[in-house]
Amino acid sequence: MSKKVIMLSVAVLFGMQAGFAMAAANPDTGPGCGLGKLAWGDYAHQKNIAPQVLMATTNGTFGSQTFGISTGTSGCTNDGKVMSEHKTTMFAQLNFENLSQEMAQGQGEHLASLATLMGVPAEHQAAFFAMTQERYTSLVKTGEASPVAMVKAINDAIATHPVLAQVSTR
Repeated sequence: MSKKVIMLSVAVLFGMQAGFAMAAANPDTGPGCGLGKLAWGDYAHQKNIAPQVLMATTNGTFGSQTFGISTGTSGCTNDGKVMSEHKTTMFAQLNFENLSQEMAQGQGEHLASLATLMGVPAEHQAAFFAMTQERYTSLVKTGEASPVAMVKAINDAIATHPVLAQVSTR
């Protein structure tokens, strides 16, 4: 192990003791969040080059910023949009056949779950069901049907629907 890595590790461990207590109170004035922000967050002049380099180097060395952003830990936050979109696509992939049938019928448990995942309030799900039934052939293209394409087509249809575009929280 090189001396630089050992020195950085010692510095991080030393800085973590004070950094954990102070990081929550400090505004985000450096390279964001992660272990580097926690370890060097109590430095008085965070806009100076040295603390920013230390924060970024610590985050890069341990990969903690990416982990923190993904999980909402280490002082990182996110709005969950990537995950909510991923959940919708994953649900559509796992339930594609059932969703296709229920969209053709204009009702069903899987379709109701999809509507909820897509941010359609319960009181407007009847409009969602009617829209998916009405536009079934364009939403689930025979021969080239895929869950990803279906979710994209439904999102596009919601965006142009007079009622659903106003109430969807997607």
